[in-house]
Amino acid sequence: MHPAKAAAAAVTTLIGIGAAAVAAARYVGDAALKAPPGRPTPSGPRVTVHATEPGQVTLTRGLATLRTGTYGLEGAGPEGAAVHAVVGPVLNAVPHEAHTVVRRLERVTQGSLEPGAKVRLTPQIHTGDPKSALGLDFEDVEVMGELGTLPAWFVPGSRTTWVIAVHGLGTTREHPLNVMGLLHRYRLPVLDLGYRGDPGAPRSPDGLGHLGDSEWRDLDAAIRHAVRQGAERIILYGWSTGAAMAVHAATSSAVRHLVCGLVLDSPVLDWEATVRALAAARRTPAALLPLAVRAAQGSTGPHGDRLREAADPNGLRVPALIFHGPGDTVAPWGPSRALAAARPDLVTLHTVPDASHAAMWNADPAAYEEALRRFLTPLM
Repeated sequence: MHPAKAAAAAVTTLIGIGAAAVAAARYVGDAALKAPPGRPTPSGPRVTVHATEPGQVTLTRGLATLRTGTYGLEGAGPEGAAVHAVVGPVLNAVPHEAHTVVRRLERVTQGSLEPGAKVRLTPQIHTGDPKSALGLDFEDVEVMGELGTLPAWFVPGSRTTWVIAVHGLGTTREHPLNVMGLLHRYRLPVLDLGYRGDPGAPRSPDGLGHLGDSEWRDLDAAIRHAVRQGAERIILYGWSTGAAMAVHAATSSAVRHLVCGLVLDSPVLDWEATVRALAAARRTPAALLPLAVRAAQGSTGPHGDRLREAADPNGLRVPALIFHGPGDTVAPWGPSRALAAARPDLVTLHTVPDASHAAMWNADPAAYEEALRRFLTPLM
């Protein structure tokens, strides 16, 4: 081939490879932000149920199934029927094969847990609504947001300080049920919000999740709804991207003066790091991860900058309790530590060493609830 033609062919090939890489990165970046509620996060791989006996279940051995604490098991049985159960501690004394682990089986809440079922550990230990799961009276309410009507559960209480609870990645409105009983015992009214992209709620115009950057406006609408219903002060309680929504609302909402406290569980405070984690969970080659992050930013806007501004320690005006730890592979806990170090006058960091994303309560419910009690008491 003539040298000039060979050079042209080489350039064309490189351009084609580059275009393909950009297209792949754009696809992965968008896919990372399209995860619907209930989709497993990187910390929730599927495992196999090997055996069940009264009070115990044998699962494939792995980092997830060896974690301490109490978790939900959800997935599908051998014939595809939905399954949900609750498992407790690892039972090391029970004989088992090297590739398995035995955990205490607390209860089966949906379907039948049979050998061969494919399940994953989830922080959601309840299914259903506050009445069916916890026996709590509640109302189905509608919150009018900028995109349309948002579904929510309202559990009444006698106080005028309300808690607005917001779930995060990989979970649904059922996740806040983990602490709903505790909040009800303190007589705090609780609004458990479904937001854009959730079942029964409008979709985002671009079909993508924004890790709290646009979703926080649905939380703003929920604050306004609570005030119209008699709330005098608001505690925002968020998990994962719900925690990011709470941070945005506490600094950007026109009614932020009504917010008297923040509870942030596994908060997404580093937008780029979480997009990388979600993209990596889709087996994206390491070389494409920076491109995937830039593609996600191009699709949805410069979220990282806005999140950093919202989480600026100098902008914090109310007490905050953060539950986080180094085991979180979706939302790095470095920003949580930095925020607590910068504002020790307002921020309490409750470190949970071995918990996965949004599973800080699951790792040690008693310690979690005691920290929560201490924080909430002066705000009630």
